[in-house]
Amino acid sequence: MSGREQNPYPSAGDRRPSISAIPFREASGGKISYLLSEPERIALARIASRVRFGRGTLMFREGDRAEAVYNISSGVVRTSRTSADGSRLVLAFLFPDDLFGLAGEGRYVNTAEAVTAVVAWRMPIAALEALLRRDPTLEWHLLLKLCHELREAQRHALMIAPHRALTRLALFILMLARSQEARRESDTEISLPMTRSDIADYLGLTLAAVSRSFRTLGTRGLIAFHDRRHLRIVDPARLRDLAALNAGMDGEKN
Repeated sequence: MSGREQNPYPSAGDRRPSISAIPFREASGGKISYLLSEPERIALARIASRVRFGRGTLMFREGDRAEAVYNISSGVVRTSRTSADGSRLVLAFLFPDDLFGLAGEGRYVNTAEAVTAVVAWRMPIAALEALLRRDPTLEWHLLLKLCHELREAQRHALMIAPHRALTRLALFILMLARSQEARRESDTEISLPMTRSDIADYLGLTLAAVSRSFRTLGTRGLIAFHDRRHLRIVDPARLRDLAALNAGMDGEKN
């Protein structure tokens, strides 16, 4: 039995790094698999330190010298970049078991901020590089994680162009539902830790357009808010149909 099979679901509060992804080759029904064996997690813990960030904390800025890669233990992180006109582009929302802090030419290519309180493992790049050179299996597992994140980036690109605001928001809610289901959480009771401004900047919309689209989905009986940070997908089939139909119509218009 492999280390992955022995510890398929790290327990809450587990004090070792963990990464997970949709499998690269194996069928999983859309469920996330935990990639690291127990020895690999121990090896990463030896080079890492556990760090905490309060909600809203700036972790690093785009262009800062890259000194470490981070592995989220709990909480949500937002990565963003500044466009040529000075506006903010939200690139990703990252969750437990995700990695962030990858760089280009020795500098961080994005800005990272804590959406909620965050606990993460900080792995110095030099130590991580040395470990990966000694352990090609661990290097392969990190590559699988990067492939997973590349797929998510492609979904984001498809989500924001060339669709209308209502379509983009429907796709965003379905993305959160798929992400929660993959982590074996509810796919109908959706958590929204990010602000409306975050969502607008992620979808390439104005704040007013996001608010209108939420109201429209609610009026149509597709979603219902428990409070500003939590909604319920009332009719998943109709929400999926709306996203698929409008995406097709948007494509025909262009």
